[in-house]
Amino acid sequence: MCCKVKPVKATGFPTRLRAAVLVVVLIGAAGSLALMLYAGRHQDSRVLLLLFGAWVISPFMAPVLTNVVLQRLSILSRATLNTTMLLMTLGSLAIYGDVAFGHTRAKIGSVFLILPLLSWLLIAVAVAIAALVARRQSR
Repeated sequence: MCCKVKPVKATGFPTRLRAAVLVVVLIGAAGSLALMLYAGRHQDSRVLLLLFGAWVISPFMAPVLTNVVLQRLSILSRATLNTTMLLMTLGSLAIYGDVAFGHTRAKIGSVFLILPLLSWLLIAVAVAIAALVARRQSR
């Protein structure tokens, strides 16, 4: 008979980092959505605001998905992903705030279209790096 080995649960700093990231990401998603609604307050189309809102908060779903789907990653890989999400969230809030309050001359709609795309690209790179690190550690 072969015994199954239970995975070691992360404790300490990685667990606190994961919890902090999830809280910050939820606050970041709400803040980003609020800033998007504030920036688009003169927009008459509710459908357009709904579509923009879904697109703006879509990258904030990544930490939830990665924490659920990628539980088999090493602690270092998960910490890398969590740190990336934390930095992405803080950066997004700073940029959205800058745009919403008129501190930049960029077109408002373009920022709310491009930043989520760049966030998804950053997430994809971070996941690829984490998977590569995990693969090298398993050898």
